[in-house]
Amino acid sequence: MELAGFLLPLIGALWWPFCRIMALLSTAPVLGDGNVPIPVRALLALVLSFLMLPLTRSGAAPDPFSLAGVLVMFEQAVIGAVIGLALQFATAAVTMLGFLASSQIGFSMAQMNDPVNGQVSDVISGLMALVAMLVFFAIDGHLVLTAVLGQSFRAWPVGGGWQPMLLEAVALNLGWVFSAAMLLALPIVFSTMVVQVGFGFLNRVAPSLNLFSLGFSLVTIFGLLMLIQLVRFVPEHYIAMTNQILEMLQQQMANSGGGR
Repeated sequence: MELAGFLLPLIGALWWPFCRIMALLSTAPVLGDGNVPIPVRALLALVLSFLMLPLTRSGAAPDPFSLAGVLVMFEQAVIGAVIGLALQFATAAVTMLGFLASSQIGFSMAQMNDPVNGQVSDVISGLMALVAMLVFFAIDGHLVLTAVLGQSFRAWPVGGGWQPMLLEAVALNLGWVFSAAMLLALPIVFSTMVVQVGFGFLNRVAPSLNLFSLGFSLVTIFGLLMLIQLVRFVPEHYIAMTNQILEMLQQQMANSGGGR
């Protein structure tokens, strides 16, 4: 009985942060990819729940087996998923850069199975996803993610609800991902367009030439050369986009009154 009286409050104190952390790890960059097994994520969420106990034990939460407890569980899952989704924006922009580059170069016709995302993707998108993963760990992104998680428990304590402005801010910043990816892919799009326009004029001058096969090869070469020049600047842009996302989250935490 004494052991049960000790374990039940501890399990109740661990359950709420576990729900938030598990949802965050399911949508976070790298850790939320399909190649990370669910048991590994669950074990990592349990370890982080123990580490977050000094920040979470102060929050007053209802009985986990009550209807209010189910609502609080849903609330914690929403907070964690939204924060992880916001941190995923920078990686999504880099991956979308790979899709845009593949469609312009002509590599989008060659598809392969992507075990990271569990879907079919092209070679350049997989390469860009790998670059984003390396930059994520190079800038200690896993530590940044843990720090944001700890600050979220101060800004939105367990049972304290969350500000609807968090959902609105993340939803409005979704369009920023498309604009950032388009700006990164603009050199490749412009260079391939110039080559195709040039071959269009050449086709008017010499219609007998087989410009389809020749033009495809030259567009691929020009696109790859521009991609080589562009990859060098991807880490710098990834860090800038991550800082912008962190500033957005910090602002939302400050507005809630607990992120100071």
